[in-house]
Order: sequence, then structure tokens, then C-alpha cells
Amino acid sequence: MKSLFFLLMTAALMAACNNGQGYKQPPMVNANELTDIQWIDSTKDLGKIREGQTVEVLFRFKNTGSRPLVIRSVHPGCGCTVAETPTEPIAPGAEGEIKASFNSKGRAGINHKSIDVDANTRGAQLHKLEFNVEVIPQ
Repeated sequence: MKSLFFLLMTAALMAACNNGQGYKQPPMVNANELTDIQWIDSTKDLGKIREGQTVEVLFRFKNTGSRPLVIRSVHPGCGCTVAETPTEPIAPGAEGEIKASFNSKGRAGINHKSIDVDANTRGAQLHKLEFNVEVIPQ
């Protein structure tokens, strides 16, 4: 009986952690398709804003490898942040950017937000972008 309870609790926790977003593990990539990325800025401090404002943030990167860089997916850490996935591969030597916007409505105080980026890069294929913003209540 205890093992059944443990199994049910584990399944419930896994479902809760998924948060209903249906995030799936990216498919395996052929090693010949991997490239390198250099983040020009992977962290940002947006300073102070008034509650209710929406601010944009750009994270710049460069393809420092010899193959096209493909950003497969971009996943913000919460619903207050929306990010765009670049639609075209980034050529070797070229630069690109991840655009995101943060809606501060109901977010008074210091906010530390993150965005996960999945790309065809050597080593780690999951990259974490972060920004901080202090929201001043109205």
C-alpha cells in the first residue's frame, strides 16, 4: 500500500512540475550539425520600472562555429515573460538575438526571470538567459 501511495505521489509531482506546458525533450542531434555559440549578453539588469509596464529585453549572440546555428526552442520561466524563437538559422560568423518582453502587472518587487534556449551547440545544448528588474508598485 505504501509503495502504491509513493508511486501515485511521484506521478502527481511529475505532472505538477510539467505545469501543463507539454515541454518535450529535444530530439538527438547529429554531431556533424553542431556548432558553437558566444553569448554577447546572457544576463541583463533592466533597472526599475513602474508596475503595469511591459519592457523588452534583447539577448545577443554570435555563431562562432562552422555550421548554421539553429535555435530550436525558447522557453520563458513563467507566463509574465514572452520570448520569440528566431525562425531562420544563423550563418557561421553572423549574429542574432532572442527578443523577450516582460509584463510587470502584479509583479511588484524584485523579479529574477530566466529563459531557456535550446540550440544545436556543442557541449550544452540548453542555455539559460537571465534578467533582473525591480517593479515599483503604483
